[in-house]
Amino acid sequence: MPTITLPDQKKLKFDHPVSVFEVAENIGAGLAKAALAARVNDQIVDTSFVIKDDATVAIITNKSPEGLDIIRHSTAHLMAHAVKQIFPHAQVTIGPVIENGFFYDFAIEPAFSPEDLEKIEKRMAELVKLDIPIKRIEMPRNDAIEFFRNQEEYYKAEIIAEIPEEQQISLYQQADFTDLCRGPHVPNTSHLKAFKLTKIAGAYWRGDSNNKMLQRIYGTAFGDKKELKTYLHCMEEAGKRDHRKIGRALHLFHFQEEAPGMCFWHAKGWQIVQTVIQYMRSKLAKYDYQEVSAPLIMDKSLWEKSGHWEKFGEEGMFSTQSENRHYVIKPMNCPGHIQIFKQGLKSYRDLPLRMGEFGLCHRNEPSGTLHGLLRIRGFTQDDAHVFCTPDQLQPEINQLIDIVYEVYKDFGFTDIKVRLATRPDKRIGADEVWGEAEKALELSLTNRNIEFEWAPGEGAFYGPKIEFHLRDCIDRVWQCGTIQVDFSMPGRLGAEYVAEDGSRQVPIMIHRAILGSIERFVGMLIEHYAGLFPPWLAPIQVVVMDITDRQAEYAAKVVEKLKKHGIKVISDLRNEKIGFKIREHTLQKIPYLLVVGDRELEEQTVAVRTHAGEDLGSFQVNAFIDRIQAEIESKL
Repeated sequence: MPTITLPDQKKLKFDHPVSVFEVAENIGAGLAKAALAARVNDQIVDTSFVIKDDATVAIITNKSPEGLDIIRHSTAHLMAHAVKQIFPHAQVTIGPVIENGFFYDFAIEPAFSPEDLEKIEKRMAELVKLDIPIKRIEMPRNDAIEFFRNQEEYYKAEIIAEIPEEQQISLYQQADFTDLCRGPHVPNTSHLKAFKLTKIAGAYWRGDSNNKMLQRIYGTAFGDKKELKTYLHCMEEAGKRDHRKIGRALHLFHFQEEAPGMCFWHAKGWQIVQTVIQYMRSKLAKYDYQEVSAPLIMDKSLWEKSGHWEKFGEEGMFSTQSENRHYVIKPMNCPGHIQIFKQGLKSYRDLPLRMGEFGLCHRNEPSGTLHGLLRIRGFTQDDAHVFCTPDQLQPEINQLIDIVYEVYKDFGFTDIKVRLATRPDKRIGADEVWGEAEKALELSLTNRNIEFEWAPGEGAFYGPKIEFHLRDCIDRVWQCGTIQVDFSMPGRLGAEYVAEDGSRQVPIMIHRAILGSIERFVGMLIEHYAGLFPPWLAPIQVVVMDITDRQAEYAAKVVEKLKKHGIKVISDLRNEKIGFKIREHTLQKIPYLLVVGDRELEEQTVAVRTHAGEDLGSFQVNAFIDRIQAEIESKL
């Protein structure tokens, strides 16, 4: 009979097989009421799961880390239940948990409307109040196919038909709705009180544009209504900060149908891009990197040797043909950098060799996934590669980690989450070298007392990686930089150096991207700062405005003086009221607004206002120059 070991090592003995719910009830009535599921040994199971042998058990509630995913998964089923009651002809397809919520795809015509979301939400709330038990059912695979075909749920039947015949299939039933699912789920619908359906979108079945277009409903759910309210407030704020809206309002960039996923940068937006690139270029110089440039188009054979063609293929890479040769428009810079490394025999004395490029890359992202600057087809990669010996690997990784934190701090990001992604199933290279690479990254993080999470199976196909995730001012997390150790690709492409003993050796290659795509990073910055950039990043740092034409000549002289000191400044000498001018340039989010009237003309000063409306008073021009230059220098 089972002995149950709890997280505090307390042991409970039972003289019969016992369900998870009974274990929770034995601990306390309050815990039994709050229980959503449990971790039994290393498996997360429903509260109805029966334990027959000795086991370690941790009850999962809405306060547990695993509880949120279970709530969201169950809410996705709740939504599908409501949809089927309102739209009986709809077919249910798949409904996974995603970051910050869930979605479910439905085959339905006509398409859902925003008004339909309100109806579905209302029905979901009604189902919650009914406190409907959620029951797990298992049946043979062929019986499950027949069950869903009889329900006219042909997508579900198609999914099950791909499962091995001998495998048992698990279904979950709540009243008149039954769905295919591995589980686990909450014990009843009363646990699902804090949810919101957020939007409707189109999605192809199985992500294939040759298949039928489905209707996708997105939603989110939380353990309580307070958390939901906080999240919705953040989303409302995120809507105000949408980089696409701000980009249009500030005339930074635009997209159009003739170039899907390709950005048209306007002058002010391009100024921001160039400021970011020049900043990163200064880091290349500081840390002894060579800046290089590899061709945009290279022969397909190179990408086959590197492993990229097998990994991404024609669907993920743009290609072209000329004179009976097949070329690929580069999706990344690493193979090109190896070609540069190979020019001329290298000695161990030449290493480490650090190589950086702001290379224009293209990836054929599916059209349905494109999202402004954040998911784009043509982008500039902040890319660098370090070729080194085994003895140099650890110090090089350490230095890269230092650079990463230094850069993020300057851009205003100090809350950084770190993950260590290990070998995926589909990879190149021997397990031995993967082990060495993973150990090197782990050692650098632990030696520097950096907390990190393991991400098993999420490494690149050529090596493990450290991922840096940035938390912005409204608590969103952005995956950004990576440091990847690669023992394989240099050898596949013929890179070598002469070691101290005279032998030919393959260098280790460290791939690093701190900002990743420059375009995506600028999109992040726009949303982080809501378009109000600090002076060092602002495309226009100062505007000088006159009150009447009498001050126009003096205003022009102020502008020229600021320009000579490297300040990005414009003038506004239009015959408009000063209040109108101030409002207009405030909406354009220019950090400093300088006003010159008769008094300023007489005293040879400027009246200084900030974008926030703070009146800083009168400044001598040189004093203002000192002030703004100090802010620019210190990255304030």
